Amino acid sequence: MKNPIVYLDSSTIVKRYVEEAGSEVALDVYNSALAGNLTLSFSAWNIGEVLGVIDRYRRRGWLDEESYVAARMMFIGETMRLLKLGALILVPIRVRLLAEAWRLLEKYHIYLADALQVVSAKYIRAIKIYTGDKSLHCVAQAEGLHSVMLK
Repeated sequence: MKNPIVYLDSSTIVKRYVEEAGSEVALDVYNSALAGNLTLSFSAWNIGEVLGVIDRYRRRGWLDEESYVAARMMFIGETMRLLKLGALILVPIRVRLLAEAWRLLEKYHIYLADALQVVSAKYIRAIKIYTGDKSLHCVAQAEGLHSVMLK
């Protein structure tokens, strides 16, 4: 039987590599995937967003240089490992998905990145979407997804 798929937004992924509120839930989700109990999923778009957030934390002084390098390397390394293990499905950015995201952008007045998260989670048929973003959480629910809000 195939593992259930859960979708992670950028804020959830960051919580895996930078200690903040909700990090324990992100860690549990990643550990469950590594144990073979579920499959993680996120968009190729998230990779740039996560790298950007970690870099912003460093520039603001929330991460020192050593912590920044460690978080960045852990994210890249673990993403590659999960892909090789088949425990991560990376959703490509396709014109069809962007067009659907544009529709959600106008319908809910949200950022394109958030709309793309919802569209990608639906595309991959995720059973849950994990997010630390309240507006994304509300839109995901309105679009029929089971959204888990990390605090």
